[in-house]
Amino acid sequence: MHTCGKDTDIILLYCKFKKIIMKAIILNEAGSASNLKYADLPKPAINDDEVLVKVNALSINPVDYKTRSSEGGIKRFFEEERPVILGWDLSGKVVEAGKNVKDFKLNDEVFGMVNFPGKGKAYAEYVAVPASHLTLKPENISHEEAAAGTLALLTAWQALVTNGKIKEGDKVLIHGASGGVGHYATQIAKHFKAHVIGTSSEKNAAFVLQNGADQHIDYTKTDFENEVSDVDLVLNSISDAINNRSIDVVKPGGKIIYILGAIAPEFAQKAKDKNVDLFAILVESSGTDMKTVADLMEKGIIKSHVSQTFAFDEMEKAHLQLETGRTVGKIVITV
Repeated sequence: MHTCGKDTDIILLYCKFKKIIMKAIILNEAGSASNLKYADLPKPAINDDEVLVKVNALSINPVDYKTRSSEGGIKRFFEEERPVILGWDLSGKVVEAGKNVKDFKLNDEVFGMVNFPGKGKAYAEYVAVPASHLTLKPENISHEEAAAGTLALLTAWQALVTNGKIKEGDKVLIHGASGGVGHYATQIAKHFKAHVIGTSSEKNAAFVLQNGADQHIDYTKTDFENEVSDVDLVLNSISDAINNRSIDVVKPGGKIIYILGAIAPEFAQKAKDKNVDLFAILVESSGTDMKTVADLMEKGIIKSHVSQTFAFDEMEKAHLQLETGRTVGKIVITV
């Protein structure tokens, strides 16, 4: 059912006549990807510190389908609001700016991660975005590459740089190095002149090494703890069980950063006993961090690998692909 404000044909026609509607994807209840529905909705109004962005491209992340699939996930970000609009990553053009916005003007091309953790509402043609969550899109990258380089890239940056304090000469182990976060993390670690070890399946070995890894480990054939030792920093985007195994390869005083949630108390104690700093982080929207990574993207130091692009009306297919856990790099949706 298409809606615009109240669910009546007269109001819908009025909205279309006034050109104040937009296409969006909504979710009324948790469940499978088929629960994602298309709707006509009013364009969002902006606050004084926000801009209205006409979206050219957006990207999706595992948090999208995990949120979609459970009521607990939906409530975590949207509380009791229904329907909800998922999505946090976007790239597009500023079409309206609040009176307090100084850094952006009409027609500026911008990208960023919107209101994370919170109500991003990026699965839409127009999105109201706090100006402090955005940065200018470099002219030499596409909207698709920019949209990809938002939540996943910020996660990698905030994990390795903000929290991990990565430095030249560190031995860094990146689990899931061919994935969205992993392929950015590999590039960031190499930029800091670290010695980088990446895990993935053998079929993605060339991709991991191409991104700057000095060593690749095929996790399907080899236990990484038999191949590496004295690691300074681990980025774990796989599972809590990997935290347990990673403790064995990290030197005392080293760090393990986990990006998927809670850590089992017994693993935390094991890390403490070895003087390993094991902790979880949750990425946060930051225009300042976006500006930093945008500069690296402009210089070609960090590149987005977009493995698949879907049209806006193929969101269900995009979710199903991401749920396979086999995506190399990023999935992007064009709007």
